[in-house]
Amino acid sequence: MGRGETETYISTVPSFFKCPISLDVMRSPVSLCTGVTYDRASIQRWLDGGNNTCPATMQILRTKEFIPNLTLQRLIKAWSDSVGRHTAASPPSSLRIPTMEEVNESLRRLSLEKDDDEIRREIVSRIVRFAKDSDANRAFLAAKKELVPMLVDSIAGGTRTTKTKIKLVLLSIKILDSIITKEGSEEDRKRLSNLMLANGGDALTSILLAIQRGSVESKIESVRVLEVISSFDTQLIAERGEILTEMIKSISTESDPTLIEASLSFLITIARSKRVRSKLIASKTIAKIEDILLTEEVTSVAVTEKSLRLLETLSSKREGRSEICGGEGGRCVEGVVRKLLKVSTTATEHAVTILWCLCYVFREDKRVVETVERSNGVTKLLMVIQSNCSPMVRQMAKDVIKVLKVVNSSASALVAYETNTTHIMPF
Repeated sequence: MGRGETETYISTVPSFFKCPISLDVMRSPVSLCTGVTYDRASIQRWLDGGNNTCPATMQILRTKEFIPNLTLQRLIKAWSDSVGRHTAASPPSSLRIPTMEEVNESLRRLSLEKDDDEIRREIVSRIVRFAKDSDANRAFLAAKKELVPMLVDSIAGGTRTTKTKIKLVLLSIKILDSIITKEGSEEDRKRLSNLMLANGGDALTSILLAIQRGSVESKIESVRVLEVISSFDTQLIAERGEILTEMIKSISTESDPTLIEASLSFLITIARSKRVRSKLIASKTIAKIEDILLTEEVTSVAVTEKSLRLLETLSSKREGRSEICGGEGGRCVEGVVRKLLKVSTTATEHAVTILWCLCYVFREDKRVVETVERSNGVTKLLMVIQSNCSPMVRQMAKDVIKVLKVVNSSASALVAYETNTTHIMPF
């Protein structure tokens, strides 16, 4: 069925043919004592969950028995046949895009449903289909201030780890990623962070589960949501050792490039904390970055830039510089030199800053100088001086060349002068 056909079909569905819970065309309509009709499967799940109210009216039920609505079932059958369908089933869920009115109803139902994960999953799944359909739909959802608290509640609620609960968490994260990390304002992001970190950050446990058990797409969405949260509270997330472990694992060269990029971005955000930098260094993060810098075929421009930026941040700590310089044969320094003038201006500027920190500012390990010279770093640094990099970075390149004690005519012409520039550490 083409999309145009699907939309025509949906637009002609009478509202009273739809179950108030699932919002899909009813297969087996049954009526409660309140007179409201539901699809048998949906209302049975509601009642089996221990509820004693009518979902639509919230009236207390004097009896939980329901009566088949045969008249409505015949009407649905006749309507279905009239549009060329031989069953009362709705279109495949992957094709059916809810209307804004249906989404409003879904939000109302989500606010009332607190305990049944299966019903909540059905509702959130419907909202996901709506969000994926267009930018306008995502903007519509982003304006619904009540949605984020309900999604956070779906993520954090309880400690259940059933298959249905995990699916509910993954769907909720998908919506948050689409309306907050891509569409949300700074105020929206801060609000999400506060909600996620409430009650000691219980929601973080569910996000960790999503990263561990979800698909690559779910992992990426979860990491992006984590980055939003960490922008406002680095420490609480950093204290979750398992999260750091998963993030460092995700920047393996064997991982999906988009996941590597998202994980690096998250690690850069939380590395603002000195304690976090120490943890990252102790967890051998630098060895992972080294692999990225030396594995040409799996590295995108964004991944290279973020790898160098994180390495620059970690080089501000003595133990970080020790790890960078002390690797096998200076491989990490070699990887940094390789990226000079090869990837982008941003990557070059990060690479020069790292070499300046190692060679000029601290000068703690003579091996780094030998590695830079051996890797043809002098020639590249001379080219940086003549490039369109920032004046500060070009000056850093000159400083590094001085330390390398280059003695040839072309280099002397460029660096044989005194400078009164005051250097400030960029950390």
